[in-house]
Amino acid sequence: MQGVLSGFAVIAVVIGVGYLIGRRGYLGPQGSEVLTRLAFRVASPALLFTILADADLSVVFSSRLLVTALSAVGVAGVFVAVGVARRWGVARTTIGALCSGYVNAGNLGIPIAVYVLGDASLVAPVLLFQLVGVTPVALTVLDLSTSGTEGPPLRRLLTPLRNPIAVGSLAGVAVSATGLRIPGPVMDPLTLIGNMAVPAVLLAFGISLRGSTLPLRGGERGAVLLAVTLKSFVQPAVAWALAAGVFGLRGPLLLDVVVTSALPAAQNLFTYATSYRTGETLARETILVSTVLSVPVLVVVAALLG
Repeated sequence: MQGVLSGFAVIAVVIGVGYLIGRRGYLGPQGSEVLTRLAFRVASPALLFTILADADLSVVFSSRLLVTALSAVGVAGVFVAVGVARRWGVARTTIGALCSGYVNAGNLGIPIAVYVLGDASLVAPVLLFQLVGVTPVALTVLDLSTSGTEGPPLRRLLTPLRNPIAVGSLAGVAVSATGLRIPGPVMDPLTLIGNMAVPAVLLAFGISLRGSTLPLRGGERGAVLLAVTLKSFVQPAVAWALAAGVFGLRGPLLLDVVVTSALPAAQNLFTYATSYRTGETLARETILVSTVLSVPVLVVVAALLG
């Protein structure tokens, strides 16, 4: 259980520091927005490029990844169906779908993979799937469904190529696929800049909690409850059913996919919501509640399957 507790402790401390920064007003009224822009436009693209440039893309094609992908797509599809029926709008529904199935595979998944699963590389497939597959598609939908993409049809179609997150991810994949070696003087500054991404996201999230109402009490209550239920309970249950019943996974392999699917919604989803000015409360509350709930969920999963 050390991995679960230590991973959450690190996140909680940094978010707490962000909350204190917001409470004290050290970064001014625009502090959270500035950090979000820094993470979205500069640090996160650099981080994704450096991760994917050195990644082994062959890990994407595995039964474990297929289980994780199917469970994520399944719960996201449920949220989309409800969003369409309730007319929540394309952009807001996209944020909610991401919160329902996009796991915190980076700053929380890696330490948990090390201490609970015993191998940090086990989280690589879902990390690559989210960065290469989910993120570019979701950001394209957000780009095309928000007011910032008005213009000629060709300009709208080329919108994904101007998105910094998508560009950083796809550039990293291209480097890895071609086997190019980036010189140290080029990669080292990118690594240094990329290291700002996770702290900036967590600090911005903490600052945003200043003055916010308690979760599940506002107008987003229904959407948040749906996203949290899908993320915290339905996704790991679906992953277990698929892994054990369809793909015949047992032992450590089964534990791997269920633990990965039980991770909470990723903090960078709040960055996306803030950047596109849609579903911010939905993202913030889902991340907060699913992170709290994931502690007992992961403990139970590790106890039953470990």
